[in-house]
Amino acid sequence: MRIRVLLSCALLGLVTAQPATAQSSVGPAKIRFSTFNASLNRSATGQLVADLSTPDNAQARKVAEVIQRDRPDVLLVNEFDYVPGNKAADLFRANYLRRGQNGARAIDYPYAFTAPVNTGVPSGLDFNRDGRSDGPDDAYGFGLFPGQYGMLVLSKYPIDLGGVRTFQNFRWKDMPGAKLPDDPATPARADWYSPQQLEVFRLSSKSHWDLPLRVGRQALHFLVSHPTPPSFDGPEDRNGTRNHDEIRLWADYITGKAGYLYDDKGKRGGLERGVKFVIAGDQNSDPVDGDSAPGAITQVLGSGRVIDTKPSSRGAVEAAKEQGGANLTQRANPRYDTGDFNDNAPGNLRVDYVLPSHGLIPLHSEVFWPLKGSPLARLNDTSDHHLVGLTLLVLAW
Repeated sequence: MRIRVLLSCALLGLVTAQPATAQSSVGPAKIRFSTFNASLNRSATGQLVADLSTPDNAQARKVAEVIQRDRPDVLLVNEFDYVPGNKAADLFRANYLRRGQNGARAIDYPYAFTAPVNTGVPSGLDFNRDGRSDGPDDAYGFGLFPGQYGMLVLSKYPIDLGGVRTFQNFRWKDMPGAKLPDDPATPARADWYSPQQLEVFRLSSKSHWDLPLRVGRQALHFLVSHPTPPSFDGPEDRNGTRNHDEIRLWADYITGKAGYLYDDKGKRGGLERGVKFVIAGDQNSDPVDGDSAPGAITQVLGSGRVIDTKPSSRGAVEAAKEQGGANLTQRANPRYDTGDFNDNAPGNLRVDYVLPSHGLIPLHSEVFWPLKGSPLARLNDTSDHHLVGLTLLVLAW
């Protein structure tokens, strides 16, 4: 009864939500979750630290301004190179987020989480069959150096480090019914990778993280990832099939089908029934357009466990119309696009998601994509992705 009353009050605007602080204990809390592929990756190890060591990097200032104007309480940043010890994260917070950018108010995140990812980690094997085993496509995830295209989570809520689960080392072949790529030139099935390669091939191109956030006396799980783009391959579709199964990992994790799954500490299984969560990240999969395998993102959207608020923007509609090309023949409504990609192919797509579980109450959501005539349109070239934000009412207890 109490939940029904609070829900009704929330919809009528009668609930005064507590501020998003670690001290929130009992009662509803209004919390904003956002995801932003900020393209803060660099071409060489150490370059991101160098760029963030002063407050003068033009791109980092733009990224920080977008974040400051959205003002999320919990944020996933995709394509933020991993540097051990949170060094790059600390520099970004100190030199950019805690300094107001272009009239935007400074913002502080007391908690940050980064961890190793598979991008750029050498495998010593020829995964792409180009005759060499030391290229960026032969790493466990495409990358020029270990940690490139990594992830960063910033939070105003404490992260329960003892409860964190990472899935960097889970092998693709250990997923039952894995959609392994097939060499179309041979009669055998699912044989692009040799048995030797499958013994070590990791499913996650970066990593999958389950981060429990302490909201009052409960844990709200932030499930974050960045599956590989379903392109840059051949008819074997090795990236498309991998993207599909990287998304499937979360679908199985939240629906009780992950008995096969083991994390990097050896713990098996997925989320327990009734646990509240938010899935976030650049999933590189549009529900109907683009190159991803059919039904890839629908595995999560149609799982029955998440609420899809379909964040939108008028800026995306304007961009699709003006840019033309593939955008003119796409089936999806461009208002939901989050990525501004090549106009000829694939065109603009919806690939970035913030998806709350049932039991959380969405208040409003949107894509940060200002109209061309807006003073903030200068931020549209910050990245080829646009920030997606969702404000939730969380009934903390």
